Amino acid sequence: MRLEASARTDPGPVRENNEDNFHVDVDQGLFVVADGMGGHASGEVASEIAVTTVVDLLLEEDDPDETRLSVAAGSDTERVRERIRYTMNQASQRIRRESLQNPVHAGMGTTLVVMLIEGGLAYLGHVGDSRAYLFREGRIERLTRDHTVVQQEIDAGRLTPELARIVPHKNILTQSVGYHGPVEPDTVALPVRAGDVFVLCSDGLTDPLDDDQLERIIAGTPLDDLAEVLVQKALEHGTEDNVTVVVVGVS
Repeated sequence: MRLEASARTDPGPVRENNEDNFHVDVDQGLFVVADGMGGHASGEVASEIAVTTVVDLLLEEDDPDETRLSVAAGSDTERVRERIRYTMNQASQRIRRESLQNPVHAGMGTTLVVMLIEGGLAYLGHVGDSRAYLFREGRIERLTRDHTVVQQEIDAGRLTPELARIVPHKNILTQSVGYHGPVEPDTVALPVRAGDVFVLCSDGLTDPLDDDQLERIIAGTPLDDLAEVLVQKALEHGTEDNVTVVVVGVS
């Protein structure tokens, strides 16, 4: 199995700074997108802490807090999922600690979506409304479920997905890394196949483009150009946010 990846980020037409951060490591199979929030550039601080923590703990296993959880897991798959859950909670603790020590960063937080590919499996963990998609055999599948008030309304049957895209409070999060303290990441493990294309992204991509549009763009774009094209399409369709896209192809 061979991986190839590309990434693109853009501050967008409205924001003065880019609060998104990402990480791409093809050799280690680790890919991360974080979308920070908070005033006085705190969002970019939070997203940077989150990405750095993920790399330190998942790849380097460098945990200066020495609080690594020892969890009995029934399988190698569950142990990796627990590593991801633990890592994301450590990121939340570190952001929280920084916000308490430096009042200018009070209230900062970030979304976080992590993908680790090893042993023929793609392990995903996420908190917030940054997303992961799988494009396989011409069809797109959303692998993450937004942690938002709007998603709760959809799940309860009080709001349709179509209306959810235009309501004013669509980006209010029910979970974020740092701001909400301990987090409960959603995790999943799925087999990878040759020809799979994974897309990790911030909501600057998915606010202006729905899943059907993303499917058509991915189907019609060479892998090498896909990250660049997706960001450009988001800008053309009127995104007002930072846009970050990480594309991973399996061959």
